[in-house]
Amino acid sequence: MKLGVFTVLFAQKSLEEALDYIAAQGLDAVEIGTGGYPGDAHCNPDELLADEGKLNAFKHAVESRGLTISALSCHANPLHPQKAISSEHDAIIRKTIQLAGKLGVPVVNTFSGCPGDHEDAKYPNWPVAPWPNDYQEILDWQWTNKVIPYWTEIGKLATENNVKIGLELHGGFSVHTPATLLRLREAAGEAIGANLDPSHMWWQGIDPVQAIHILGRAGAIHHFHAKDTTIDPINVNKHGVTDMQSYALMLDRAWQFRTVGFGHDMKTWADIISALRLVGYDYVVSIEHEDGLMSVDEGFTKAVQNLQTVLIKEPLGEMWWV
Repeated sequence: MKLGVFTVLFAQKSLEEALDYIAAQGLDAVEIGTGGYPGDAHCNPDELLADEGKLNAFKHAVESRGLTISALSCHANPLHPQKAISSEHDAIIRKTIQLAGKLGVPVVNTFSGCPGDHEDAKYPNWPVAPWPNDYQEILDWQWTNKVIPYWTEIGKLATENNVKIGLELHGGFSVHTPATLLRLREAAGEAIGANLDPSHMWWQGIDPVQAIHILGRAGAIHHFHAKDTTIDPINVNKHGVTDMQSYALMLDRAWQFRTVGFGHDMKTWADIISALRLVGYDYVVSIEHEDGLMSVDEGFTKAVQNLQTVLIKEPLGEMWWV
């Protein structure tokens, strides 16, 4: 496995400054934002697709520092019911797939999106209860008319460009659990897989190790984020896991994101890494830092230090004891 980082952390630095800093930390890979919610501070698809010279210079900037690009990321909502929003987000996903194909980057990460509850809706509607039956009707309409048709088309585009789609299983979007990911993958094709982030499993009450087994046995893990979560044992009983308070209210929230090792101990992270190896995932573990108690540099540095102790880097080789 290789250790990487989602460079949105360093949006205030130039691409070259960010790459120098990351390489100096001993990392192997970078995940770079191309638009949508992560922004495009280090990679503008329109510019790179229009200018072969800029495209080659971008690629050289990464490779000359001994780094690879694990994924291009454009987390967005291409199914948003407001057409102005969905059209913009759809366009960036398609451009990112095209750019990934030109760069030889194997994965594009994004969100599945979430539609409204009918054609003229203004806002996304995320059903999370089977009763009253209205919610089931909404869910069926969304998947039949929006989710499956869209991702079937995008999956074909990805395949044409030798790219896989890594959907982050994130609350608020149609694909947010292993089951919803597998449902979409079965309908839309094997280009669709997960950008599995354990932090979103924990707050939903899902064991990331079991999620890895469920998705890994299906060959459905295309990319992996390293981010931690802590559950407040008192606040969760007040607000539940679907706590709608601002992430900034850390003292009162039911759960919050933490850097690796500050939500769960390193034995838990060792189990996660071992599970990835067990199901055949031997690609990049990409650090995503959204810890409200730590600076960018400290949270990133501690994540690197902690992951270096548990990452399995060398090929297995022969089981000499068998």
